[in-house]
Amino acid sequence: MALARLARTGFRRSGGAINNSANEKDVFFEGVLTRKCSSPCVENVLVSGNPSHLSNIRKAGQINFWSRGIRISPQSHFPQAERIVEESDPVHESPQYPTLEATKPGEKPRVVVLGTGWAACRFLKGLDTKIYDVVCISPRNHMVFTPLLASTAVGTLEFRSVAEPVGRIQTALSKDPNSFFYLASCTGVDIDKHEVYCETAGSNGLPQEPYRFKVAYDKLVIAAGAEPLTFGIKGVKEHAFFLREVYHAQEIRKKLLLNLMLSENPGITEEEKERLLHCVVIGGGPTGVEFSGELSDFIMRDVKDRYTHVKNYIRVTLIEANEILSSFDVSLRQYAQKHLTKSGVRLVKGVVKEVHPRKLVLSDGSDVPYGLLVWSTGVGPSEFVKSLNLPKSPGGRIGIDEWLRVPSVEDVFAVGDCAGFVEQTQRQVLPALAQVAEREGKYLVELFNKIGKQNGGKAFGAKDVSLGEPFVYKHLGSMASVGRYKALDAKGVSLAGFLSWLIWRSAYLTRVVSWRNRFYVAVNWATTLVFGRDNSRI
Repeated sequence: MALARLARTGFRRSGGAINNSANEKDVFFEGVLTRKCSSPCVENVLVSGNPSHLSNIRKAGQINFWSRGIRISPQSHFPQAERIVEESDPVHESPQYPTLEATKPGEKPRVVVLGTGWAACRFLKGLDTKIYDVVCISPRNHMVFTPLLASTAVGTLEFRSVAEPVGRIQTALSKDPNSFFYLASCTGVDIDKHEVYCETAGSNGLPQEPYRFKVAYDKLVIAAGAEPLTFGIKGVKEHAFFLREVYHAQEIRKKLLLNLMLSENPGITEEEKERLLHCVVIGGGPTGVEFSGELSDFIMRDVKDRYTHVKNYIRVTLIEANEILSSFDVSLRQYAQKHLTKSGVRLVKGVVKEVHPRKLVLSDGSDVPYGLLVWSTGVGPSEFVKSLNLPKSPGGRIGIDEWLRVPSVEDVFAVGDCAGFVEQTQRQVLPALAQVAEREGKYLVELFNKIGKQNGGKAFGAKDVSLGEPFVYKHLGSMASVGRYKALDAKGVSLAGFLSWLIWRSAYLTRVVSWRNRFYVAVNWATTLVFGRDNSRI
């Protein structure tokens, strides 16, 4: 009777019934005023408490979970009933969510991948789908080619050039009947039940609100990435722009062009023009330096020709607490400082104390007015990673051993920016770089394919499988563009200048995931070289 009571309550609170019609009438049922509906599926639930009739609700415009492999539980059609189950019904220990059930004997083992970053997509690309079914769960359906993201913010490249749909990287997600991509965020992991709990992305006006569901796994790969570090500084999240996602670059580009156009309007004071057109970048790592270089190049090549009325007001300031590009050789750092200064970038050594809507305050008490503030000070563990009850590495990442397994947890692996070696391995936590994540993803997928061929893909099935050699990372070097056809290349031999810039572009062009995007990037570069950057604010 518990299900009948829940269905009645949810039905009553929903304001009536599905398929309201003229022949409805009020009736009393066990002392509760409800409404009699012409829909037999709902009426049968009210009278008999039989949840099997709820399958007919699909005809009433409900979400078709079956099309994505998920089996619905009855009260999921009634958010109010689900809340009652969670809060007050002692019969149920936990809410019942739509579920992708565990694999059965004879079925392929299921690998669940959390994330669509460098590590996750390299893993997905190489996974043998003849051995495994795969489910990818992420709030975005594409991979971002982050080394070229700064170029999109000023119009050197178009946004689609750096975004690769995950369905193209692993076609099984779009074609195989038991492999899926779910647009959702993972909210928890039950390592005992081999299940992950998820919440769908925002509805954006759709009739259904975001809802929760769970997915059973045989093997779990956590590649959830990291979040920008703000060091708890007041006002950063509210007023600064980050540069980690495509929509971040879109917001920066819109803000930059908006400030340029507003500064030409009549009635704007000299002081306000200087503030609007002051672009401040916080963080002197590769991302901050490359964005500053792209921005200075945009000013020198495009702004001075198309915004002649305000060309003398726009300026760029790069603020770093220590040395810019600290991972590069001293000679390369000095070259970068000299070139950026020559390009009009003002280098300031300081620490941000707090951020206000129109200015930031440094630790020495000085104020820095700004019109655009870009924050690029590295990354740290996300709130999701912090919430997981898993071993942690120094710095708060998910702890892993030499084979990228989470110690003392069966069938759970972690790669990319969210993972780091535990202290027992006596290895240093690797930096949050794209090449680190890609190499980890490549190693792990080879390990998974090896395990699968030895029939170890099922849950708890790899205990007796030999894993082979542990993961070893070898750094291939670092590159950074500093604008105006100049770059730095630290790959054994330190290079700087135009030749290094050619190597930088060639290397990244070959690393772009698909031939389609390589074509986009090459065409965008050629178009920008000949015609300049597009300054349309769309």
